[in-house]
Amino acid sequence: MKILAIAGTNSETSMNKQLVAYASTLFENADVEVVDLNPFEMPIYKHERELAGGVPQEAKDFATKIDGADLLLVSLPEHNGTYSTAFKNVFDWVSRIKNRTVWNETPMLLMATAPGARGGAGVLEAATKRFPFHGGNIIESFSLPFFNDNFDKAAQKISNEEKDSELKEKVRKISAIEIILEK
Repeated sequence: MKILAIAGTNSETSMNKQLVAYASTLFENADVEVVDLNPFEMPIYKHERELAGGVPQEAKDFATKIDGADLLLVSLPEHNGTYSTAFKNVFDWVSRIKNRTVWNETPMLLMATAPGARGGAGVLEAATKRFPFHGGNIIESFSLPFFNDNFDKAAQKISNEEKDSELKEKVRKISAIEIILEK
């Protein structure tokens, strides 16, 4: 199984990048690529830019990565209740590629984490409502509140046993679905 793990941020020290990297280790016999959004930085989407120069190659390259995956792990930071600007811009440009949806119906585990009690609930709500209109096939979602208390940065894993068990159960369910789909 080919897994594309995406942290919806351009931060080098992102807690969502740490979460998505950890989640990717829970899948057995998987070929995992953790994507850094920085190589996909493009001018802010503007209709006139698209008319003048078309869709940037970076957006096409990101779409190709999605198309090559059997499963997407997407962990989104919450910036003022919604997506980070870096993620939203990539999302906007990919949505402009003709004859495709952003997520291409690829099965997805959607996640978020934050230092506060809501654990990225606002961005999860926004993505859960929006992604299906763009080919998002969300199989499971997961929120990790109080990241600094519930994630062991040295061990690079969730330290809260209840939340770790919850994520592992979701991974187990997704893995079972993937095995059935492969047959």
